[in-house]
Amino acid sequence: MAKISSGQTAKDSKAGKQPAKQAPKPKRQILSMALSALTLDPENARKHGEADLAAICKSLEQFGQQSPIVITAQNVVVKGNGTMMAAMKLGWKQIDAIRTELTGQQLKAYAIADNRTAELSEWDDERLLEILQSFETDADLLDACSFDQAAIDSLLSKLDTTGELSEEPGDSQYTNKIVAPIYTPKGEKPAVAEMLDRTKADELIAEIKASGLPPEVERFMIDAAERHVVFNFRQIAEFYCHADASLQNLMERSGLVIIDYEKAVENGFVHLTDRLGKLADSELEESDGDA
Repeated sequence: MAKISSGQTAKDSKAGKQPAKQAPKPKRQILSMALSALTLDPENARKHGEADLAAICKSLEQFGQQSPIVITAQNVVVKGNGTMMAAMKLGWKQIDAIRTELTGQQLKAYAIADNRTAELSEWDDERLLEILQSFETDADLLDACSFDQAAIDSLLSKLDTTGELSEEPGDSQYTNKIVAPIYTPKGEKPAVAEMLDRTKADELIAEIKASGLPPEVERFMIDAAERHVVFNFRQIAEFYCHADASLQNLMERSGLVIIDYEKAVENGFVHLTDRLGKLADSELEESDGDA
């Protein structure tokens, strides 16, 4: 006896009819839109600070635009507002886009869901560190990822604290190498303002000063706010090359550049845990034994 699928009636089965197949949706066309013809979403709930825009700019410069932004029939950007803002900062005239058919509340919900789903994902810290270490001889790639040396050191410290770094030398992928990008100066001396971004730090400091805190507490909070200064190490490297010996020495002692590995360790700017040091020694002993 023939089995009738849930999508068929007995009559259809007898007649030998098959369930109607859903027609494939046509592929959306990627449009090349003039930036001047587009409008940023006035209801966008996602903020894009200077550090975020700088990171998007680096990505666009290194990789180009790999994903189109999404716009409405009225040319309002609902996905990719940060990409559009970065493209404008870079002086682009055109940008790739696809047009959505969503409207009203569905459109608003999509804009939020697009950002929220990205927030809910997590890094695989060990895999991330492994990939970042593979970029250590390519400063441009590492820079485009927006992971500076401080972020990598923090990641190393986190893995060591949580015990995720293997204690067995044979199982570990980590050594005592500093994952510092090697940057070749291009000969252009940058302005001091180009070497750092104080936007978030200055905003916090202004709020702290307006809070009426006791002087000692205010001083402490201002010192803490300085952590939010973002340094551009490519520009710092350029500036270093134009500095005199005295200033270069100060920059090295401040950990702004690493010229001498041993000196960097001595000054405390490269954090190597006892475990990492032992792993490095074990690897060296193994390599000597294989020679």
